[in-house]
Amino acid sequence: MNTDLQDYSHKRLNILTGEWVLVSPHRAKRPWQGQNEAVSNEKRPTYDETCYLCAGNTRINGEVNPNYEDVFVFTNDFAALQSDSKTFLVEDGLMKAQSETGICKVICFSPDHSKSLAHMNPNEIQKVVFAWQKEFKLLAENPDINYVQIFENKGAVMGCSNPHPHGQIWSQSTLPNEVDKKNTQQAKYYKANKSSLLGDYLAQELEKNERIIFQNNDFVVLVPFWAIWPFEAMIVPKAVQANILAMSDEQALNFAEAISVLTKAYDKLFNTSFPYSSGIHQAPTDGEANGHWHWHMSFYPPLLRSATVKKFMVGYEMFGSPQRDITAETAVKMLRELL
Repeated sequence: MNTDLQDYSHKRLNILTGEWVLVSPHRAKRPWQGQNEAVSNEKRPTYDETCYLCAGNTRINGEVNPNYEDVFVFTNDFAALQSDSKTFLVEDGLMKAQSETGICKVICFSPDHSKSLAHMNPNEIQKVVFAWQKEFKLLAENPDINYVQIFENKGAVMGCSNPHPHGQIWSQSTLPNEVDKKNTQQAKYYKANKSSLLGDYLAQELEKNERIIFQNNDFVVLVPFWAIWPFEAMIVPKAVQANILAMSDEQALNFAEAISVLTKAYDKLFNTSFPYSSGIHQAPTDGEANGHWHWHMSFYPPLLRSATVKKFMVGYEMFGSPQRDITAETAVKMLRELL
């Protein structure tokens, strides 16, 4: 391991976005007098009659949830994107805007209100993966949809408005910013090297074994070299696949195992229900071959030093570039020890 990276300030390049992150390992030794977040480890019931996501309950729009037994998907009652939005374009000097259409869905992972992915076994999580695949396929077949974003916000600190285990799927007619950057970087690398950017990076990570948290036959869980969040992690398929539809049932189970291992380790880290935002980045659904794409799932947890200390993106990070104190290698060591 390069010891300079553990002792001195430096920048690391995110090869998927082309952006840099400032790393300041020496700052991890400074005393902390910042804000402590309130943490709730309250035991939730398996069913909550006031929860609009629980089986059999009535949602705000008056629709009644079925008595589902595993995964339940429905169109978001408060969708951020409208499928019937008027088509328009505004070009007023330097002020530009254009209409955007899309479809937003909610996916309940389990009828058990008390659970999270960390409490579900791989077979249960595999059903979630199957639902992701089904919804991705349906949305991808819509000619008005060119990108499908699968994500989860877990915990009130990440803005999650309901603790019931669930995620969302937003699909839209254009590529969102982060995906557009990753699309450009991967296409550029593929054109120059005739190979997958993430595939080549993964091979290097497996050889070094410095930032690997866990791996099975089909997936690797690692802290990326360029990680921004203190305990950021990425799940990458070993095979180069453009999107999640390329997975076999066995690979879907191994993907579920990787999610299970990581989320359980997160909960053990500070002995709390670990908050995070997670998302799957995959090829656009624009009808192109997109052979340069290698899909992956990222986890961005905000906790920094304990269950009550959160990292804030402020100051230099808002006006300059992202910055972190704990190195990726230190984070990996802490997470590995919890497996």
